[in-house]
Amino acid sequence: MSAIRFFHMADLHLDSPFKGLFGLPDNNLKKIRASTFEAFNKIIHRAIEERPDFLLIVGDIYDGENRSLQAQRRFQSAMETLFEHNIPVIVSYGNHDHLNGSWTRFALPSNVYELPADTSVVQLKIRGQQVNIYGFSYGQRHVKEAMIHHYPVAQDQHAIHIGMLHGSEASDSTHAVYAPFKKEQLLAKGYHYWALGHIHKRQLLHKEPPIVYPGNIQSRHRNEQGIKGFYDVTLSQTSANLTFVPTSAVVYNVVEVDCTNVMHANELLQKCEEAIAINRMEYGASVIDLHLNHIDDEAEALFEHATIDEWLETIREAEDGIEPMGWVQKLFIHKSTASSEPTAITESVISVMDQWDITEWKDILKDLYQHASGARFVEPLTEREIKHLKLEAQALLADEIQRV
Repeated sequence: MSAIRFFHMADLHLDSPFKGLFGLPDNNLKKIRASTFEAFNKIIHRAIEERPDFLLIVGDIYDGENRSLQAQRRFQSAMETLFEHNIPVIVSYGNHDHLNGSWTRFALPSNVYELPADTSVVQLKIRGQQVNIYGFSYGQRHVKEAMIHHYPVAQDQHAIHIGMLHGSEASDSTHAVYAPFKKEQLLAKGYHYWALGHIHKRQLLHKEPPIVYPGNIQSRHRNEQGIKGFYDVTLSQTSANLTFVPTSAVVYNVVEVDCTNVMHANELLQKCEEAIAINRMEYGASVIDLHLNHIDDEAEALFEHATIDEWLETIREAEDGIEPMGWVQKLFIHKSTASSEPTAITESVISVMDQWDITEWKDILKDLYQHASGARFVEPLTEREIKHLKLEAQALLADEIQRV
């Protein structure tokens, strides 16, 4: 049996608004807001160069159900380019760009197969090999039904069977649980590959056959750390070879700075510049959470007469104009263990905070998240964000106690 080759991607979120970014120079803001398009262009250029047999796009091509004109025009143009090179594209729409939205429609070329709301099959013949691709698009934003029940069991023993599913494992609460499934339910269908979407973190849920989340192609906020991309897949009935291909135009990263024995401001600034330069060489354009570690009593004196915001602005000024950009979004100060021994008061407060679940955190912060004018600028509340809030609260408590 001959092998086939395809690109598996999901969650393009073209024209994402990129929430939670403040104070950026215009050129950096422009770069970030164009990053989903730049990441998508990398995929199209690679497809033209590498000539895979087809592309799979598993939901959330667009960031919103209104599908902006700019995003649609760029996607339509890319599909026309693939049409010229005779590369088919199988598309499903997800919860962000569901079929019941309201938008000005663009006609896509005949190489693009748009899956309907009902589970259906696209059949391709590739060098004599029959390929059956199963999937559906979201008819509305909230698909709570377990759609896996509508996928047929593979019957044709001579065909390669691929499932496309934009949804989440029933036990995974990192994203809203839409079209839930259990891994065993996917395996029971007898397919040779499951192309998943919706979860923005790259994951291999099962190796043989592969059940794969490629993650999104471009991070959209600081809770989506690291390099993003898609999978280049070579597949037969008996084997699968997956290669991850990076596409990030801008990488969201954590950069650690060791501040041991730092006494003077110029030393601290130099260490920050060096750490950001190393990150720039490895990852290119980045949005950075900068963590200053091992701040002892002497280094702490550097923050007595200048606020963290002033330090942040000074670090940003040092990076201004350097390409590719290294924009420091947040600055975190971590004291040495010796200079930040927990007190009974801080331990008591942190102990109470540790008992709060995410529902209680949402209730405590509801005034902020429900504020009409500010909510759109606030990043989603996740377990990672809660961890940061705890650390910041502990540091603030320690500072206040030392001032008393």
